[in-house]
Amino acid sequence: MRKSVSVPKVQDRSRPRKKIVRSPARKQQIQRVQRVQRRRWALIWLGLTAVAVVSASAGALLAFSLSSTPLRQVELTPEEEAVFSQDEAIATQNLNVPSLTRPVHILLIGTKVLASDIDEPTEEELGYDALVNSFDGLADTLLLLRFDPAADKLSVLSIPRDTRAYIEGHGRRKINAANYYGGPALTAKAISNLLDGVQIDRYVRVNVQGVEKLIDALGGVEVYVPKDMKYTDNSQHLYIDLKEGEQVLDGDKALQFLRFRHDRYGDIGRVQRQQVLIRAAIEQLLKPRTLLKVRDILQIIQSHIDTNLSVEELVALSGFASKIQRSQVQMMIVPGDFNGTGEREVSYWLPNRRKIKEVMAQHFDRGDGDREARSPAYLNVAIQNSTDSAIAAQDLRRTLRESGYPNVYVEGTWSEPLEMTRIVAQKGDLESAKALQTALGFGEVRVESTGILTSDITIQLGRDWLEILEASDRFIESE
Repeated sequence: MRKSVSVPKVQDRSRPRKKIVRSPARKQQIQRVQRVQRRRWALIWLGLTAVAVVSASAGALLAFSLSSTPLRQVELTPEEEAVFSQDEAIATQNLNVPSLTRPVHILLIGTKVLASDIDEPTEEELGYDALVNSFDGLADTLLLLRFDPAADKLSVLSIPRDTRAYIEGHGRRKINAANYYGGPALTAKAISNLLDGVQIDRYVRVNVQGVEKLIDALGGVEVYVPKDMKYTDNSQHLYIDLKEGEQVLDGDKALQFLRFRHDRYGDIGRVQRQQVLIRAAIEQLLKPRTLLKVRDILQIIQSHIDTNLSVEELVALSGFASKIQRSQVQMMIVPGDFNGTGEREVSYWLPNRRKIKEVMAQHFDRGDGDREARSPAYLNVAIQNSTDSAIAAQDLRRTLRESGYPNVYVEGTWSEPLEMTRIVAQKGDLESAKALQTALGFGEVRVESTGILTSDITIQLGRDWLEILEASDRFIESE
């Protein structure tokens, strides 16, 4: 038996349509609905565009990982490779997106290699000692980074290049010589020995040309230059000319900012500026438009970076860093002190072994990392004033002393105008900085080493304290 099939009626278009008449109120209601629908479609379109951008970036990464040559540019011997824990996986692909599987320690070695360092006669030919694209020579920058997916934390330890350390086969020297004598493997051994036996998983070496190109690929970094910086070295064609103030530094200006050394702390001041630039670069990485530049960044890595990281591991590390909160980026300097003026003797940064153990335990999982806040009576607290009111700093000093912090002193100014006060754990003592924040009731805690070197905590005073004083009857502005 055949099934009956219903045939749709064909509209008779010969008859005129009935005109619909709507009231003004009904017209306004329809227009509102249409506007809402258009906004919804706009949001959907933006969402799809964002998904497309992310997908395209991920696709570019995956395509690059399939077509790229090995990232290592310098071959290591089996003995040198054994220094790094390459047999232990650090990343896995989850839904085709690599992610970290465990805490990872990465040694970053920055090099500034001149033609004279590697016996190239460029100086005679060009009339100056030119920078060359090489990873040999003395290390200019040394950083140990811990990427911790369990704690969602990135710890960065700056190792001053003048640190006095034992280099296997060469005795006690400045630690930056380890790269000259034995490359990344010998450098990793020297740093592990210095830092309480910490295991280093991977290394990355980058030269200054690579840093310049990476900053340009990011679109520059926004930094507050703390003072006018001017220096000329014709022998290297090094011309530094930066003005004080907040600005976006391109690659060339970022190198000027990093290479300037003629200030109060010399090379340690340069390490502090490295930390400022690292934080600025991380914040730049968080911006969505950086996703569009992933392929360019990876191509720069291909030609200016030497590493035993695979592309998959590099993408996992970058993905982790791009999602980290600013408060969870914690930066320190190897605890120590200068050995003297350096005028008649070799200038060293002398490491403090006891304090190194404390930093490594708290931030790099070496030993018992649980630490309580120290008694305020034993803390040295420095105040740097970023406001125009000298009275504000003196009033804060008095307030802290009344709160049980006897060792408080005002030292200089912080040139960058701050809206929010920063409570800087100068030597990595996060718990003591948090306790001081609780005692004050305001401010932002940061773990970094951008403050006064002799302090345990540096308070970089902002306008929020002025507002508290102005709301109280204790604030009397002096003429």
